[in-house]
Amino acid sequence: MTCFTFVVDLSADRPSGGSTRAIQVTAVALAGALVAGALGGCTAHKPAVSSSRAPTSRAVAVNPLTGIRPAPSGPVVAVKLDDTAAGRPSLGVDKADVIYIEEVEGGLSRMVAVFASSKPRARAVRSIRSSDPELLGQYGKIIVVASGGGRQALKVLDASRLHSVVNDRGQVGFTRDPSRPAPYNLFSNLAKVSAAVKADGVRNVGFTWAARDPRLAAASPARAVSTQVGFTRVSFVWDPALARYVRTVDGRAIVTANGAPVAKPNVIVQYCQIKADPNDHDVNGNPTMFTKTIGSGEVVLFRGGKRIAGTWSRPSLEAATTFKDAAGKPLLLAPGGTFVALVRPGAPA
Repeated sequence: MTCFTFVVDLSADRPSGGSTRAIQVTAVALAGALVAGALGGCTAHKPAVSSSRAPTSRAVAVNPLTGIRPAPSGPVVAVKLDDTAAGRPSLGVDKADVIYIEEVEGGLSRMVAVFASSKPRARAVRSIRSSDPELLGQYGKIIVVASGGGRQALKVLDASRLHSVVNDRGQVGFTRDPSRPAPYNLFSNLAKVSAAVKADGVRNVGFTWAARDPRLAAASPARAVSTQVGFTRVSFVWDPALARYVRTVDGRAIVTANGAPVAKPNVIVQYCQIKADPNDHDVNGNPTMFTKTIGSGEVVLFRGGKRIAGTWSRPSLEAATTFKDAAGKPLLLAPGGTFVALVRPGAPA
């Protein structure tokens, strides 16, 4: 009888999110099966030990913002983008790894799109708000791109660890499209910004990724998602062909200027304390909203056309946000990126 010896090298770089243990369990199971099949007189031969190890293939790190390999190189860039009909069609937002939708003033919403996997041209770039440095503090010393901001918002931004790139200050990467009205025509070339500013790369901000989640079998169906950010209705529809939630307005898919749907495999509705910031106003004197993303609250995850409720917590500025189900186990996101709608307590989901 012929015997086979398998050597499993677990010393290589390990993917995040518990993959190392999965590799170890698989290796043990495989070895057990081979031993069982070899019973009946087969004698295993111990492999020769060499002082010079042959090179082994090294595992490719996973992008903690999408759960997909490989981990991107270069800095992370967050861009403040318009989220109104006047600013559509947008450009580049479909390539963001994470898209936050937040309340500003007058019941309107804006987006904070976080880019690591791709650095496209993005439009329409809008102004920073005083709560954005708190939201983005969990990402580390990343780049934040904005058109400008109120005095208080810029003061808070400058006091943070973030690297600001602001059009009103004449910084790198901005152009305007003369065929569109201001302020909805401002572009940022994120490749130029990334090349010009030294900043942090990707880090874990609390997302746990898994291709499958057994809890989905018993979860409530949710092929359409509707919530409210300020006075703005924010909706998504599950597209089985894309295996993504497509963002919609009045039942129609939102697409970019290139025709790409704005879609992600996951939608997180995160309930936060949102209050008017008396120190920050827009150009018309309206107080802007401050969304507290440090603290804790309820959360609902939508993936695979299903709905799982839980809680979120984040103890400090630099800490990641933890998402758990009702039993205290991590909520598992489908690899590929995420929408995060930051809403008031009591908003529908």
